[in-house]
Amino acid sequence: MSGREWELPFTVLEANEQYYVLESRLEQSEVVKGLVWDVYLIIHAEQSVSLEETQQADTKPEDDFDEGEAAEEETLTDADTDNSTENDSEDDPEAEETIEERGILEKKYRMRTKHPFLELGSAVDPRTKQAITPYTTNKGNLSFKIHDRGPVIKVEEAELDNRGNVTLEGFFFSPFPYENNVLEKTLVIGGPEGIEERVIPYQTIERDDLSPYFQDQQPHRATGFKVKLHVRDLCSTDENSTFRLYFKWEDEDTLGPDQGDLAIPLQLISFKRRINKHVILNTDSGKKKVSLTARKKTRSIVIKVVQYSFVQELKKKVRRTLTKVKQSKRTKKAYMAAFRMAGYLPVKKNLVMFESFLGKQYSCNPRGIYEYLKVNRPDLELVWSVDGRNIGKFENAGIPYAKRFSIKWLFKMARAHYWVTNSRMPLWIPKSKHTVYFQTWHGTPLKRLAADMDEVHMPGTNTKKYKANFHKESSKWDYLLSPNAYSTEIFRRAFNFHKEVVEVGYPRNDVLYTKNSPEDIKELKEKLELPQDKKVILYAPTWRDDQFYGKGRYKFDLELDLLQLKEKFGEDYVIVLRMHYLVAENFDLSPYEGFAYDFSYHGDINELYLVSDVMITDYSSVFFDYANLKRPMIFFVYDIESYRDKLRGFYFDFEQYAPGPLVKTTDEVIAAIEKFESDGFTIHSEIFDDFYERFCYLENGQSSHKAVQKVF
Repeated sequence: MSGREWELPFTVLEANEQYYVLESRLEQSEVVKGLVWDVYLIIHAEQSVSLEETQQADTKPEDDFDEGEAAEEETLTDADTDNSTENDSEDDPEAEETIEERGILEKKYRMRTKHPFLELGSAVDPRTKQAITPYTTNKGNLSFKIHDRGPVIKVEEAELDNRGNVTLEGFFFSPFPYENNVLEKTLVIGGPEGIEERVIPYQTIERDDLSPYFQDQQPHRATGFKVKLHVRDLCSTDENSTFRLYFKWEDEDTLGPDQGDLAIPLQLISFKRRINKHVILNTDSGKKKVSLTARKKTRSIVIKVVQYSFVQELKKKVRRTLTKVKQSKRTKKAYMAAFRMAGYLPVKKNLVMFESFLGKQYSCNPRGIYEYLKVNRPDLELVWSVDGRNIGKFENAGIPYAKRFSIKWLFKMARAHYWVTNSRMPLWIPKSKHTVYFQTWHGTPLKRLAADMDEVHMPGTNTKKYKANFHKESSKWDYLLSPNAYSTEIFRRAFNFHKEVVEVGYPRNDVLYTKNSPEDIKELKEKLELPQDKKVILYAPTWRDDQFYGKGRYKFDLELDLLQLKEKFGEDYVIVLRMHYLVAENFDLSPYEGFAYDFSYHGDINELYLVSDVMITDYSSVFFDYANLKRPMIFFVYDIESYRDKLRGFYFDFEQYAPGPLVKTTDEVIAAIEKFESDGFTIHSEIFDDFYERFCYLENGQSSHKAVQKVF
């Protein structure tokens, strides 16, 4: 998961025309805490590949139809997915082909395994006290994880009978003596908010049959369990509910939550099997459909209780059937062919298609241009490309849209005269000759981009493939928006872009000049339901390439101590969290009620800029935009050495020229806020003045007008 690759020598024990038997030794001293390692076999073919074959391999439509954006711009699409520490980044178990520059074919195979009990072979290093645990991923691949805590809890059998009785059988085990000997183990079931968690009794069973799977030096063995649960007890409310089952391992000698306490969801053991059983029960609150399922991504066991309706069930079956048809390879190929054919239809010269962050938002530079055109160019038809999960936002606001990848979207995109977007489009989308592609991008670069990156640490890609795909996409752009001369130089080189750059500032920042008045800010605070009598701290960090659950599924560890900030500033301040769209997770802010607000999914970050008195960020490009307000900024860079030297690298000496203090701890954040407060939140810094003159000199509220005059 760190992006490192580690080659392991192996010995061939047996070989014939059909298979090889390989043996390899994994030295635990080589691995690093907190990582997940995936295992591959790479074969280099000795014959060279013709140019024609190379081109065919590079343009297979099924390879990138589902890819959408590059790895750093993909997002989690399964709303029913739990956070998981396992990494299974392979979408296709077949060989992944790449073409080397010298014409040698390379095939990369994910190492498969059908072994359901691999985790029982976990071993603890007596020196580091860390465990290395092999496991079979959801898709049947071999991986290893390195960790310093955490038991294994698996369900082998799960049954739901016609009377609504659930029976679960499985085993639990931990390689760590403390967890086995000290922590008390209870099985609990938790429902939605407002439903109290309850303890479920279970029976323990000796499991000598699992002993052969343990390491010889491992003194602890697995304990079997069996639990029976009557789901009729869960049907007492009229609301639809989802119940999750956990094993809790708690330190009974410590009052309150303890650092050693663990809550592990029950997971189905076999990657092949799926549980999807249901029963219809007559209850006092009507007919209920009770389902026992294992979630697709994590295999965690859940019980769902919903009101039963024959009509609704029929509709669901029809939708599922249509979804399967839509997602079939044959349908995808037909859709792509239709897109190409539609490109030969007459152009709609007045049609402009907009998209922001893969259709998830009504925001950024496309929004600034759209709102200017809406007022000043009534002759144009303005339509937004919208991800299906975000349609409600556009419908409620009365904004014209086409659902991304729908038939309507296909014909509008293929015939549009203009595309305006701030992120890359899927590679398979062909651009017609009549279409003008205006790429607005979404920030002034601090971190290295595309061709300027030495190494790519994102899941599902590698450095060479990432750069090749990026340049393939940028070759379609006709215009590229730039906020300043500094960005223009970088964009041309990093994006390999040789057409016209529109260097006029960012349209998204116009509002920072036109709406920056006490009256407007008061109105915005009312809209956002923020207290008028308190100052606002905005926390807007970026994402980390090497922190993810899997391909396109990034996570973020909140290092800022909100409790400490609340204790210090809770009387006079509130803090607003605005996470990057790739890591906008649902943070539990209930302990900080009245102080911390999560606005990660708020459409317009400019509104958060305007209501804030000080911003905390890190390496996010938001500070280039926020500087237009000439308000204080704090750079919380607890991992700057890793980010600077390993992940991305910077285009300029960030540590010397950052327009605000660089801090690494919450204590230092507090001290910086107190310093700004004592100065009346005014900035007295030559570094800031120089920064403003270098990066914000083009922006004065007229960038939308200038961009439209240039391109349209």
